[in-house]
Amino acid sequence: MFYGCRSLTSIVIPDGVTNISNSVFFNCFSLTDVYYTGSEAEWNEISIGSDNYILITINIHFIKDGVTYSQGLEYTSNGDGTCYVSGIGSCSVRNIVIPKKSPVGDIVTSIGKSAFYNCYSLTSIVIPDSVTSIGDEAFCWCNSLTSIDIPNSVTSIGEYAFSDCTSLTSIEIPDGVTSIGDYAFSGCDSLTSIEIPDSVTSIGDDAFYWCSSLTSVVIGDGVTSIGDDAFSTCKSLTTIVIGDSVTSIGDHAFYNCNSLTSIEIPDSVTSIGNYAFDNCTSLIFIEIPDSATYIGNYAFYGCTSLTSIVIPDSVTSIGDCAFEDCTSLTSVAISDSVTSIGNYAFSYCDSLVYNEYDNALYLGNENNPYLVLIKAKSKSITSCTIHPKTKIIVNSAFSTCKSLTTIVIGDSVTSIGDHAFYNCNSLTSIEIPDSVTSIGDDAFSTCKSLTTIVIGNSVTSIGDYAFWGCNSLVSISVSDGNQNYKDIDGNLYSKDGTILIQYAIGKMNATFIVPDGVTSIGDYAFSGCDSLTSIEIP
Repeated sequence: MFYGCRSLTSIVIPDGVTNISNSVFFNCFSLTDVYYTGSEAEWNEISIGSDNYILITINIHFIKDGVTYSQGLEYTSNGDGTCYVSGIGSCSVRNIVIPKKSPVGDIVTSIGKSAFYNCYSLTSIVIPDSVTSIGDEAFCWCNSLTSIDIPNSVTSIGEYAFSDCTSLTSIEIPDGVTSIGDYAFSGCDSLTSIEIPDSVTSIGDDAFYWCSSLTSVVIGDGVTSIGDDAFSTCKSLTTIVIGDSVTSIGDHAFYNCNSLTSIEIPDSVTSIGNYAFDNCTSLIFIEIPDSATYIGNYAFYGCTSLTSIVIPDSVTSIGDCAFEDCTSLTSVAISDSVTSIGNYAFSYCDSLVYNEYDNALYLGNENNPYLVLIKAKSKSITSCTIHPKTKIIVNSAFSTCKSLTTIVIGDSVTSIGDHAFYNCNSLTSIEIPDSVTSIGDDAFSTCKSLTTIVIGNSVTSIGDYAFWGCNSLVSISVSDGNQNYKDIDGNLYSKDGTILIQYAIGKMNATFIVPDGVTSIGDYAFSGCDSLTSIEIP
């Protein structure tokens, strides 16, 4: 009857047919779909003659009340006249059509968790407009699935919903969707573009992780947060448009997007997470908005094509290694509002041009090029007077400057970073001016020649191990106006005298009586007191 109809792709067979004779569809090479207007049970009763092997290998669709659907799917009732698709059941077709109602008449409102998990032969699926949610792992590992039509009725896409659908080339997220779950499309490495509608408010962690063919992304104006690793390792991503409502970009959000050349971050963004653009090696331009207050650890680490950066007035903190290994970076403009800069924030920025003043190198802005002291000019310097307009001495700035004997800290400095003078073992004395409010962890640790230190009246925090290993320290003096600390006999206490923070470990006294009123003794308070033979605790 249809022998050798090589261009025939589909046919509708009515439910009155009881017999299909020999060779009816022989050599119908293009036939992929048969639509049968009866039930699956009725189909199985049809006598099918020889040389109709194509009917065994292609998709058989069943039609009820004029609606095409695939029989054999499993449904679970919600007990209220609705149900969800809970599994593949006996359905064996590759192009699945889900009905609006189950065989018992319940309205299908969702695709359940793991319903089609690892259905490796599934190539397409039609979801009815009665469905409002697609559950976790619903189509995970359906690696033959090439396309899917999600109806406008769907409002949520669950975690791992389409994870590792490696053949999925395109998907249209409807306007009704409000959330995209964690890992929802991770590993969809044939997906080339995605447009996220304004209805979506959040993009989950790892939502598009390792979509290695993804070249462009448009994020709608409704999205307020981009999750951790959301587009991590999208190695082909060249352009991205971020909507005006995004307030936070998560950790690793664009990590290893090494084809991304530029990105404009909207003014709504207040935080850029750790490693957010780490290893974006092609990134040559990025605009940090005036709303951002924090740049996370490793945020732009390894952006080897980045040449310049302007940090706006809104930013107060720059994390550890934030711009480390940005080898093409030549200029950085840091605003006056920045109060802390993390460890190695600009390490290995070999092209960076620093401002120099008395054996130290600085970064700043047009109005104050000496705002931030980044590092000593060399480890062998013997003395340094910090520029009088400097506000910040960053972490490890003079670390292991073993020849440094004198340092003059001006009264504009507000913070001394972690490890700032670590292991400066020729430094004999230090005076911290009244402008300083914080002294970082290990700030003067193992300064073995340090004998005296004067702490100004504005210091509100002293980091852990700040004076650990200062074996020659005999006097810690605190200004009388300080509201947080005081000294008693050259030792450091909390202002109310209840905490003994640091004993001057260079003292040669053999005995020490802890004063009455002390209720706790700080970590490492007596560490290295070689001369102390006895102690009395009240």
